[in-house]
Amino acid sequence: MSEDIIRISSISQLHQTLGFPKPKHPLISVFDAARLNVPAEYVGSRIISDFYTISMKDKSCGLEYGRNHFDFEEGVMVFTAPKQVAQITEPIQQGDIQGWMLYFHSDLIQGTHLGAAIDEYGFFNYEVFEALHLSDEEERTINDCVANIKKEYEQRIDNHSQRVIVSNLELLLNYCLRFYERQFNTRTSQNRDIVSRFQQELKQYFAAGQAGTDGIPPISYFAEKFFLSPHYFSDLLKKESGRSAKDHINDFVIEKAKHVLLSSNQAISEIAYDLGFNYPHYFTRLFKSKTGLTPVEYRNLN
Repeated sequence: MSEDIIRISSISQLHQTLGFPKPKHPLISVFDAARLNVPAEYVGSRIISDFYTISMKDKSCGLEYGRNHFDFEEGVMVFTAPKQVAQITEPIQQGDIQGWMLYFHSDLIQGTHLGAAIDEYGFFNYEVFEALHLSDEEERTINDCVANIKKEYEQRIDNHSQRVIVSNLELLLNYCLRFYERQFNTRTSQNRDIVSRFQQELKQYFAAGQAGTDGIPPISYFAEKFFLSPHYFSDLLKKESGRSAKDHINDFVIEKAKHVLLSSNQAISEIAYDLGFNYPHYFTRLFKSKTGLTPVEYRNLN
């Protein structure tokens, strides 16, 4: 079993590594997953690339991200961001899997509207088990977008090519954003249970005095309890409650601070430390941003 690290920084290098012909475009490529051929000697290798990837395949493709396998079924999509590490877990022969894979380099979208907005597509940082499940109609819509992208860079590269390709790519991602929202909606009962349990976990964390010893809990602390990625967990909360996980945590801290300020004579610095702040001025800054008053002003006013 190999333990090599394969670093891929260009579309040309990607094609060369996969044994494909030279790419039609230097910054983007779409290829048929049935063409994949991964010899046994690559099993165990880790891959780090400079690309965003969008994949739709019909079953596991022999890749693992973190501890999670790509387990596909028809109409399921997974997204990954640059610098994420994948490990090859099994050999693949041509024809083993069906579907497509789209790779694009961040240079493709530099200086464009999509380049400025790419972080808004949080699903690039979801875990693979938080994949997008599509209806037949949604799958056709996605496939049409990908076909248009492929057709554009295969048939012509001119002064308008980048704009047309990036526009279609942005359209594709916007459809995925819409379909993810639909997926959140169809799982609303399950999601509401997670929101309720999160609020309980948040209360228990502070009631147990963990903030004073471990600090304000990060989003990942709660996401792990529900076996979700921090990005997916925060997006789920925002969909269900209109507020992100960070907003929930900060708002809880402020409400807790208000109660302590009015029910005790503790020094502001002591309250800050008990609530998980390493430096009291961070607490004062957050409190004022949420209430319009410093902790001292709030205490004196009430």
